[in-house]
Amino acid sequence: MSVSAEPTSVDPRRNGSAPADTGTARTDTLRPHAEHAFADELAALAAQDDRPRPARWRLSPWAVATYLLGGTLPDGTVITPKYVGPRRVVEVAVTTLATDRALLLLGVPGTAKTWVSEHLAAAVSGDSTLLVQGTAGTPEEAIRYGWNYARLLAHGPSRDALVPSPVMRAMAEGRTARVEELTRIPADVQDSLITILSEKTLPIPELGQEVQAVRGFNLIATANDRDRGVNELSSALRRRFNTVVLPLPETPEAEVDIVTRRVEQIGRSLDLPAVPDGVDEIRRVVTVFRELRDGVTADGRTKLKSPSGTLSTAEAISVVTGGLALAAHFGDGVLRAGDVAAGVLGAVVRDPAADRVVWQEYLETVVRERDGWADFYRACREAGA
Repeated sequence: MSVSAEPTSVDPRRNGSAPADTGTARTDTLRPHAEHAFADELAALAAQDDRPRPARWRLSPWAVATYLLGGTLPDGTVITPKYVGPRRVVEVAVTTLATDRALLLLGVPGTAKTWVSEHLAAAVSGDSTLLVQGTAGTPEEAIRYGWNYARLLAHGPSRDALVPSPVMRAMAEGRTARVEELTRIPADVQDSLITILSEKTLPIPELGQEVQAVRGFNLIATANDRDRGVNELSSALRRRFNTVVLPLPETPEAEVDIVTRRVEQIGRSLDLPAVPDGVDEIRRVVTVFRELRDGVTADGRTKLKSPSGTLSTAEAISVVTGGLALAAHFGDGVLRAGDVAAGVLGAVVRDPAADRVVWQEYLETVVRERDGWADFYRACREAGA
């Protein structure tokens, strides 16, 4: 028996192809979903998008790429960039979702894999919440389905007792599902995706039924191989994905831009000071992270030892956000070297023995000798005292 209708426990407001609510986010929401935070931009794109759209897509592939990369619409509406990076990377990712191949966003930590995944789902389906968060303890039920055991014991196996996973719901509704940190999920649980991605069906043997994916369904997974606890994908599963590698920012200017934009967004939700007052400190944090990450100073003259941490763009955003909070609550509201020094130290020195040696060497041979960095040098010395 084939079943393509929506599972009964799904929110009735999302029946069929009806769009998820994309109204204005509540002002007290700490982190609105992408489809809420950027509802106005998505609506403007939809209103002016006259290009062909795949089945059940809210926007055309061109409009999805414009939403992620930014641009100006014919009526003057400005679409802010959500991803700063190579255009071709985004185009390939969007095109993949328009085919029957699933998308795997691969990259080192901090390359915006989750961010891109969320915004792709929001632009394509109007709903980024069909999410499976991968961990070492993620069970197979999180990807396939589970059971309401009270109903199961009372009435036996039935559709009413079945609890659909986000992936099953996406299949039934023709939407985009997301699986974060796929390589953290145990290998046997990962492989439960093989039938879903190859046959586009999810068997329910207890009921003698199956859920067949309707047009519009696809899946975005993210993964990296730099963290501990990684479970390699089987060759069978990897073949079901089209892999797109998200690179680190190519230039310091691009990374400064990314950090500034994200800190501004986070800061607005936390009522923190405006970022422009701290652009110089952002540039210094980014410079330190890039030099230690690359193992060489920006001018290429001095080789450096790299610490054990990734020193990603995401960590730079965290350091600057923490510094802004310090400046707002314990300073004059202006981001200064003393506000970011402790955060930089914490990001660099993950291994107290080896990383501290790397940091001290960098501090004394590079930071100390750099013109205009005396305040940063003193703040870092004090933070590490």
